Amino acid sequence: MNSPAEEPRMMTVVTTIRLRPGGEDEWDTAIRERFESARDRPGWISGQLLTPDDASSTRVIVGTWRSRDDWATWHHDPDFLDQRSTLERLEDEPSRSEWFRVLADAHAGS
Repeated sequence: MNSPAEEPRMMTVVTTIRLRPGGEDEWDTAIRERFESARDRPGWISGQLLTPDDASSTRVIVGTWRSRDDWATWHHDPDFLDQRSTLERLEDEPSRSEWFRVLADAHAGS
């Protein structure tokens, strides 16, 4: 486990978004494309798109990167910025993001 003074080995950003009614399918498709574009980016580890059982217009993105700098570099990429306008058009309000240091990581089979 990392001590507080050490650089964490991974960072996870959790972003919550409320979508305009009827825009869910288009937004989900755009996010899946965005995930695909991240696969070859330095520092990308994983991403998940979630929706609560009781809020079909809410989306939660869980993205894990080696560092916040890797994520920021991807967010300033021109292709990413082009996709961003499509996503924002379908959002009902500004998204909210929160960063977390990964203290432990477990996967099936590991």
